[in-house]
Parts: sequence; C-alpha cells; structure tokens
Amino acid sequence: MKYNRILLKLSGEALMGQQQYGIDAERLMQYASEIKTVAATGVQVAVVIGGGNIYRGVQAEAFGLDRVQGDYMGMLATVINSMALQSALEKLEVSTRLLSGLTIQRVCEPYIRRRAVRHLEKGRVVIFGAGIGSPYFTTDSAASLRAIEIEADVVLKGTRVDGIYTADPEKDPTATRYPEITFDEVLSKNLNVMDMTAFTLCKENNLPIIVFDMNTPGNLERLLNGEPMGTLVSAGGADPGRDGRKPALDPTQSLLQPLVGNQPEQA
Repeated sequence: MKYNRILLKLSGEALMGQQQYGIDAERLMQYASEIKTVAATGVQVAVVIGGGNIYRGVQAEAFGLDRVQGDYMGMLATVINSMALQSALEKLEVSTRLLSGLTIQRVCEPYIRRRAVRHLEKGRVVIFGAGIGSPYFTTDSAASLRAIEIEADVVLKGTRVDGIYTADPEKDPTATRYPEITFDEVLSKNLNVMDMTAFTLCKENNLPIIVFDMNTPGNLERLLNGEPMGTLVSAGGADPGRDGRKPALDPTQSLLQPLVGNQPEQA
C-alpha cells in the first residue's frame, strides 16, 4: 500500500444515499466494507465523518437559534453517524474505537492523542466524533487537525465527485478535472476543497489531500494501491509523504481541543 496511516474524511450527506435525510443502511455498509478491506491490508485507518445528514450548526441561525448551541447540536449529530459507522464495522468484525471531542463516556472514549495513536498501532480503526469539541469549526477542520496530530500520511476526502474540477461538473459539462494541483493553485483559482481553516492547516503542515469518489465500490482500495484517482493537492503537485512535513503544532496537545485528563487506555 502507498500509505501507512490515513485519515478518511466522509461527509454526513453521503450517508443519506438516495434518502432526504438520515442514514441509508446500504451506503453505510458499503463504506464499512471498503474500510474493512483497507484495514485488513495493514493500513492504519482513522475516520472523521460529518453530520450534515442530521443537523448543521449554520441551520441554527436560519431558525433564529444561537449559533454556538447549533454547532454543539451538529457535533452530537457527528457522534450519531460515528456510532452508526462503528456498529457497521463491528458487524463486519472490525476492531473499532470511537473517540469524541466531547465527553460522552457511555458511548465513546474522550479524545486523547496518545490513546488514538496506540489504537491505530494495534490495528484498530479509529473514528473521531464531535469535531474538535469547539463551535465554529467544521468537520473538515477536525479532519485536518486530527490527521496532523496522529501524523497521518494523507487526508483522503471521500465525496460523490471524482476530484477537483475547474468548475462544478454537475452544472458545467465543460468542466475538467485536475489530476494534481498545488495548495497555492487552489487558493489562486479559488477552488472549493475544504473550508479555509482546514485547508490552511494542511498547507502549513505540508499534509497532502486527495479528493476522490468514495461512492464507487473499490475506489478506496484502488487509490491506496497507487492507482491514479481523484485529485492530489500537495505543496508541489507530487505527494511528499509524511517525511516531508514539519508539524507546526505540538504533537502532544491540540491547541484547539478542550483539555481532558489522561486516563488509562481502554483495551
């Protein structure tokens, strides 16, 4: 496999399948099966999943609710999706741990970096729920930050589109896909890859991003086997890998994550 440790970012909306809201069981099991196949090869897999199929914090403002309260509601939505994915993986007999940015002791462990890394080293799939535990940050930001903290080799952003295009391919039939592009080119062309906070974290830490179609069965495995797929975003248009990065954050502690006391690792 091309990468040893990956952070897979999935959107909550993708879990809806053809439904208008909620979780489509068939799509959920497809994702779980894809992750199982990759994890079985020895790749260490961490996952961040959004909550847009249930609730978004920005919806709160539209309804006249407090944005901060709405963001916390959105974090809980990501925990629901994370629990669903964990259950699907365990049904396939995949050892899984769910770590949360919010303390919800009955259903998930609190996020502690060292614990997360240890789970990965033991071959467990690690799911990060509740974003980074703070309002005003998206799950894209959570994916970027967690990937940097656990020293992932790459962020894989699974979408319904097979990469980054010159324009919206669903609206413009003449749009063409970029096979590779640099961080600076994304900014200069004003392309929508992630929110600016998340994208800046990746750029400053030289953490490559690959945007690809996750809804086509087998794509995740083919991508990790080195098959050209999606769009690679990196410092120089070529994947430098983990060795080329110099983390800007203290790897022992996230600056954005509420502090939690160290607790004994759960088996």
